[in-house]
Amino acid sequence: MWGLTRTYRHAGFAVVAGAALAGCIPPSGYSSAASEPPPMPQPASQQQRPLPSRTPQQVPESEYERRALDQDVRALPAPPPAWEARRVVADARQVSSSTYVVQPGDTLGAIAAKTGAGAEAIARANAIPAPNMLRAGQRLTIPGGRYHLVRAGESGIAIARAYSVAWSQVVAANALTEPYILRTGQRLLIPQTGPETLEQRAARFHIDIDDILTGGEPALAVNAAPAKPTASSARVLPATTPVAAPAKRAAGLLAWPVTGKVVRRFGPGRSGERNDGIKIAVPLDTPVLAAANGVVAYVGSDVPALGGLVILKHGNGMTSVYGHAGQLLVQRGQSVRKGQTIARSGNSGFADRPELHFEVRQGRTPVDPLTRLPAR
Repeated sequence: MWGLTRTYRHAGFAVVAGAALAGCIPPSGYSSAASEPPPMPQPASQQQRPLPSRTPQQVPESEYERRALDQDVRALPAPPPAWEARRVVADARQVSSSTYVVQPGDTLGAIAAKTGAGAEAIARANAIPAPNMLRAGQRLTIPGGRYHLVRAGESGIAIARAYSVAWSQVVAANALTEPYILRTGQRLLIPQTGPETLEQRAARFHIDIDDILTGGEPALAVNAAPAKPTASSARVLPATTPVAAPAKRAAGLLAWPVTGKVVRRFGPGRSGERNDGIKIAVPLDTPVLAAANGVVAYVGSDVPALGGLVILKHGNGMTSVYGHAGQLLVQRGQSVRKGQTIARSGNSGFADRPELHFEVRQGRTPVDPLTRLPAR
């Protein structure tokens, strides 16, 4: 199954990729070395003319008839994710380490604008606690490095891709924390990297659950608030609109998302690979239910191993993940209730049977879902 070849389609172009590099190939027409029989010739009347090349900003949202990259997955009409809808230009400013003397009326933000360094980086380098009070004459260490100025709609994943670094490295370098929403005007420290190898190029287009949770939301305008969740899938939010996550999670156990046999448990497998959730065998097209009240943080199939994927945020840092779906029935930013059908089961991704991959995360840490579900 690991050698299976799929055809990925997204916004008018196709990418053929072997599953060994699934999700690691940039959406720009690259193809893997995996070979397939040549297509049968078609009459001229049936041959499709190539679509004109256009950037994501030029493609109307109405043309995104499906956002899922996996052809086995059916999804509602929606725009592409933020990291595809808003590309990033790598124009970081290189800042030298220096010392700055605080002038009357200076703020940390003003000093960041003068020096090009990030306000948060300056605060960390000088152990300045919130609310970042300064005094005239204070000497501040300005940490050197290359800093990217975040623009409207940019996401962490897109920023990391632009600089050929892993988003997790950017998170660590900037000590980012919940809720992981960037703000326009923020300056992110971009870790330095050496010459890019082929493997590194592939890796920077690989996305995992942690990347989506920490770098999937678009940047929020200064002094703005995230959009409130929508009540149904009929209202589609723009990809560049940040969405507010629930502040609190309802007390009590989660609900089982499906009824079936647990065929793989949480933790290391026999061959050493780690499973961050459980896998539940179910018939095809079984309704997949929300384990708790929450807001849809992601819908799509950008994590190749999991195929059709829904991620819900429940508040208090808790997230639930539903993979291998064959049909996705919700939209990003939609509010859902415990027990609501959010998808239908399938065998998409690297599943070798109809099953549901179910994860629970507390913050960025996967936890055994069986400890949060009622006993059976």
